[in-house]
Amino acid sequence: MTHPLTTPAEESGGAEVRYSHPRALAPSNLILVILLSIFGAIVGIQMLASLGITPSTSLIGALAAMSLSRLPLRLFKGFRSIHVQILAQTSISSATFGAANSLFLPIGIPWLFGLPEMVAPMLVGISLAMLLDGWLLYRMYDTPAFPASNPWPPGVAAAEAIRAGDKGGKQAWTLLVGLLTGAAGALLHLPMSAFGVALIGGFGAMAAFGVGLVIRGYSEAWFGLNISAMYLPHGMMIGAGLVALFQVSRIIFRQGSPRRSSTTAADKDSARLSKAMRLGALGYLGIMILLCIGTGLYTQMTPTMLLCFVLYGAFVAFVHELIVGIAAMHSGWFPAFAVALITLLIGMLLGFPPVALVVLAGFSTATGPAFADMGFDLKTGTILRAGEGEAFDLAGRKEQLIAAMIGFAVAIVVVALSYHLYFSRGEFAPINAAYVATINAGISADVAWKLAMWAIPGAILQFVGGSRQQLGVLFATGLLIASPLAGWMVLSGILVRMLVNRFVAPARRKDLEVFAGGVIAGDALLSFFSSAIGALRK
Repeated sequence: MTHPLTTPAEESGGAEVRYSHPRALAPSNLILVILLSIFGAIVGIQMLASLGITPSTSLIGALAAMSLSRLPLRLFKGFRSIHVQILAQTSISSATFGAANSLFLPIGIPWLFGLPEMVAPMLVGISLAMLLDGWLLYRMYDTPAFPASNPWPPGVAAAEAIRAGDKGGKQAWTLLVGLLTGAAGALLHLPMSAFGVALIGGFGAMAAFGVGLVIRGYSEAWFGLNISAMYLPHGMMIGAGLVALFQVSRIIFRQGSPRRSSTTAADKDSARLSKAMRLGALGYLGIMILLCIGTGLYTQMTPTMLLCFVLYGAFVAFVHELIVGIAAMHSGWFPAFAVALITLLIGMLLGFPPVALVVLAGFSTATGPAFADMGFDLKTGTILRAGEGEAFDLAGRKEQLIAAMIGFAVAIVVVALSYHLYFSRGEFAPINAAYVATINAGISADVAWKLAMWAIPGAILQFVGGSRQQLGVLFATGLLIASPLAGWMVLSGILVRMLVNRFVAPARRKDLEVFAGGVIAGDALLSFFSSAIGALRK
């Protein structure tokens, strides 16, 4: 299941590599990846339709590979490799989020709006967007915009779980304590993943995120203000998101300048990021054009409005992807639904017709989840391939991309075969009703003023925090999520982290990351199984 490996010159300088890496397309690995992807896609759709949530299944894939490797069959022997387990968790996670968030949810919007004939062309367009999403993160990962050194918390959790299962020892016990802590908290309906994320995320970003969550939860009780009705979170995310886009662009131009570049590696990373952004922009433009043709929108708008719609759709898809990716990279949470709603509100202010808004909502919603999830998976690989050499790591990323693309392909097939069954029974993602209601209700000039007004402090906060801390995006993310308990858990995690840094010896502080990974994993596993049981009962 391994092969000698020589990476392309652009990634390894043309040097021959003496490593080998398990292949995602090796027969036994391919069978495992496909079966896990089918399971993940079905689970993702069922839970989103019945409970309104998409579970994290990456650890389920790793556990499946670990369990099969214990069977006394030669076919399963290769599954003992942690690198095969990485491929397993990558494929199932990609299939789950791809099927549920990137495909099933968006195509429910036109059906619920009374336009079932638009579902098929929408499915084609958003499938391409999902595949582009995953590829773009693969290209942007470990660049100045999305450094591999940043937290990507769910990726850390999966890596620590796989490593503990492989090596055992003291770290395994530390992870077990974390698992039990996370599971116990989840049994008490505490958002333990928020606590675990705060232990390993960036300090400033986590503080902004936690404060935002608390303010959203208690603004009405404490200050008598309904900040959601004021469009405060939405406006702040608009301002922060635009500044974040400017900061990413500035990184590209700054790093690309020969006067400012310091190393060959930095030049290559900057060039890779710049090329990915250019190709991504062209890709989204092309997909928007295909959607306008496939759905017949080109017959319902003037040429000028159609051009504006295509350009706006491609732009917001790109910005949505970056915002979701930044939030996920720092906090492990991504406000994909809320940010898509913001792009919809702006589209309504620009005067696009309702049918165009349906396409816009679906397309915007589809971008982001696959991008963020790919980052989590690659972070897992980065941690577990540490010390194996750069060429081996790059090879592992390629195999993870292949495993993810298999997961996405399976997700497309599963959704295409099953969506009619769900929709005919009236089973949709709950958020779809909010999108449709928003389109039907329309929007006023007062909303435009509120969005513009609150965009200013969001932009200022993002600018002050800079591209490393992402204070504006994380604060707005907290404001968009109605979970005050998660805010207290984040702030509790920050307090624990400060106490550990104050009283625990530096040599022991590494255990906190392992413990945090266990907390996140314990919360994810217990939430998955409890949600699965709830979905089956329905």
